Amino acid sequence: MTSIFARALGPDFGQLHPELQRRFGFDSTDGAACVGTGVMDEVWRGGAFTLPFLYLGTTRHILFPERGRNVPFSIENFAYRDSFGRETVTFVRTFDLAPGMRRRFDATMVYSPPRGRIVDYLGTHQHLAVDLDLRVDSGGGLQIRTGSQRCYAGFLGVRLPSGMTGSARVREWYDEAARRFRIEVAVGNKRFGPLFGYRGSFTVAYVDTRRHVVPASVRPLRENPRV
Repeated sequence: MTSIFARALGPDFGQLHPELQRRFGFDSTDGAACVGTGVMDEVWRGGAFTLPFLYLGTTRHILFPERGRNVPFSIENFAYRDSFGRETVTFVRTFDLAPGMRRRFDATMVYSPPRGRIVDYLGTHQHLAVDLDLRVDSGGGLQIRTGSQRCYAGFLGVRLPSGMTGSARVREWYDEAARRFRIEVAVGNKRFGPLFGYRGSFTVAYVDTRRHVVPASVRPLRENPRV
């Protein structure tokens, strides 16, 4: 089997830095998971007008309103087959912003053959589905930009106009000198400007999932069959 990132990138997957190939190259049959821990140098948000939107996001582990510097951070990437038989990878990011203030930003990703790309389900209930465009930069880093976004509620589904959504740009790369992964994330809106983002670095450990099952805490509470 091939990882969803290798499917999405095709031959370009081999241009990723070897550490990124390892980090994004496993699937549910490999018996491996990647757990990262580190520090976000900065977690930021836009102006006060973003607060209602960001507070709403906390109810489903999608974004949050707090800001901070030198924020302890973790990311959990587990590969498994979901209840619809789709190869799935978790992206559960946890930020310890202050004593007693822990926020999560959850996503599960699948590869959609009809769309020819990865679809990112945001949050605990997979209400939001976002197309991802991936490319490898000249330094072997991975760059991700969000595309079309859809909202699903029960049997209803609607494509969201760009003016109502946040557009995200992500860059992740491996710092050879520091022997750490580095990441920059920025979410903005073409009308309202910057909304949310963070930047920092982390190291990773690989977990043997043949001995440790995929934790229920990283799975969504509801799975959506539509992409």
